[in-house]
Amino acid sequence: MTIRKPILLFTVILGMAAAASAQYGAPGENWPHYAGDHGSTKYSSLDQINAGNFSEVEVAWRWNSPDNALQESTPFKPFHFRATPIVVDGVAYVSTGLSQVAAVDITCGETMWAYDPKSYDRGMVTHGIVQHRGVEYWTDGEKERIIIATGGRQLISLDAKTGEPDPDFADGKSVDLLKDLGRRIQGRNIGHNKPTVVLGNTIVVASIIMDFPTIKSNPPGFIRGYDVHTGKQKWIFHTIPQAGEFGVETWENDSWKYTGNTNAWSLMTADPELGYLYLPMGAPTSDYYGGHRHGDNLFSQSLLCLDAATGKRVWHFQAVHHGIWDYDFPSAPNLIDITVDGKEIKAVAAVTKQGFTYVFDRATGEPVWPIEERAVNTGTAVTGEKLSPTQPFPTKPPAFERQGISEDDLIDFTPELRKEALAIIDSYVVGPLFTPNIESGHDGKEALLQLPGTIGGANWPGAAVDPEAGMLYVQSQTQPSAISLIKPDPNRSNLNYVLNGAMKGDGTEDLSAPVFGPQGLPIIKPPYRRITAIDLNKGDIAWQIPLGDGPRDHPAVKHLDLGPLGSRFPKEILAEGGILATKTLLFTILADVDELGDRSANGSWLVALDKQTGDEVGRVKVDRHLHSSPMTAMFDGRQYIMVAGGGRAEPAELIAFALQESE
Repeated sequence: MTIRKPILLFTVILGMAAAASAQYGAPGENWPHYAGDHGSTKYSSLDQINAGNFSEVEVAWRWNSPDNALQESTPFKPFHFRATPIVVDGVAYVSTGLSQVAAVDITCGETMWAYDPKSYDRGMVTHGIVQHRGVEYWTDGEKERIIIATGGRQLISLDAKTGEPDPDFADGKSVDLLKDLGRRIQGRNIGHNKPTVVLGNTIVVASIIMDFPTIKSNPPGFIRGYDVHTGKQKWIFHTIPQAGEFGVETWENDSWKYTGNTNAWSLMTADPELGYLYLPMGAPTSDYYGGHRHGDNLFSQSLLCLDAATGKRVWHFQAVHHGIWDYDFPSAPNLIDITVDGKEIKAVAAVTKQGFTYVFDRATGEPVWPIEERAVNTGTAVTGEKLSPTQPFPTKPPAFERQGISEDDLIDFTPELRKEALAIIDSYVVGPLFTPNIESGHDGKEALLQLPGTIGGANWPGAAVDPEAGMLYVQSQTQPSAISLIKPDPNRSNLNYVLNGAMKGDGTEDLSAPVFGPQGLPIIKPPYRRITAIDLNKGDIAWQIPLGDGPRDHPAVKHLDLGPLGSRFPKEILAEGGILATKTLLFTILADVDELGDRSANGSWLVALDKQTGDEVGRVKVDRHLHSSPMTAMFDGRQYIMVAGGGRAEPAELIAFALQESE
């Protein structure tokens, strides 16, 4: 067999090799972008809250989302409140589940202004999940603007001082993001629920697109750039190459004409110094079957680097050739300057659902450590599928998650549990990473037991980095997914196969529920949720801890006096939270769930961890289920940590934590 070199293509732009600049991180006391900076570090040098005084942290204020007043008057009910606010000079700007935007005084939690674009009047949102993760801030030194791409497919620019629409942007209205994609599309299958990125004078917009389609066409995830002053479209990048474009040959039999998705549904990263964007690309239509789209399918499941001014490709790396496992790049890549074997490297690191961390020179796309194309299993019981004979495996850093399943991975706390786990797994196909999917019932097997499951590994919360220490911190989950395909009703689908369960509705269902083992315990060994610290100067794991107790009090194992096993995600709160790194501590959130019974959330903790060891420093409980990635900012001498929570069955709130004020 011929082993290919990794699919890695790059263009070196002459004159762009700028001198080393200051390390990334949120500037000063502010947090002006979703992850603190455009480099997605989620790092702040603030240290007023530290290990010595965390026991004095309390809830400083709670902000009531304006969505709560609209619950009964809008056709769509907000999902979890997942937005991470941005902060500039003591003012927090936050989007709500209904794509409203508000400015909040961070010293007291009072609303300064709120703007409702009535996004909910523009029809059903993608997946039927009404949520939004944040806004973008832009200034040229005079104008200050808050930019949002809404769930209702609007691009809006607001005056940061007043909340009024910019009269020069789209004539004081909004850009209709359903236009200018170059295809007729089903509008409800595409939307926007995350921050845009503004680099220079270009607003970059990416989209979320419905998963689990029952037909082989779907809206494409093309990336678009708009002028920040006027709202006029400047460029479009075809993430599914069109006729004559680079990579179109990787979509065989003209499948580029109709295939959709291949979108950057998660958060984006940018390097203002280079003028480059780093886009985490997702799977093509459909996530689990590619018989109608033979070939490697660029730029699906790739890390894609574009020039923000022109939309031209600079370089890319494809992590999954011809994907059928829903192994997207799920989160914003992290920019970090590192030193490897004495060489200074301005790097970009991307964590994945598979549990890999890919690290590149962010100017050229050259891997920092070798990435090997290794042979994988291509045997499949699914008619029409044609799999790639190899997939890329990074040689460093080591995987931060368990990959693939064998009998050695099964739960073995007691001989009885082990025996039950073996009996359960006999109904599934198991194997190493990239084991192919099966048709349900083939050879008496129910499904492929896939690990990491379809939610990862890592997911949208992604990683944080400490730019001073060269460390990356990633939260992940160890939950297998049972994946199988079925032949659909030909009157309802033009696919040969669809995901088992997809024909029951319109794609809004959760079809990736975790698989449980003996007596409701996980079928595999712990930890079931973890945080891993990776030293990117060495390419090694520095430490790894289980996050949360997990089912250690289950009657079958309680007598064993086990240590923390890592919490399992309830179906309702998959892949929540994330990590905030400061000069002194790491912060994350942990839901209070009954691992043995009702697994809905009973409030949450803000948890502080030691950066050097992962040891817990302390935690603060609130009676609200927290959802967003935490962030921090300071004003008038007081540091605040803010997290969004609630939504669905709870009032949506932004909650601020700070040290107790002295009397």
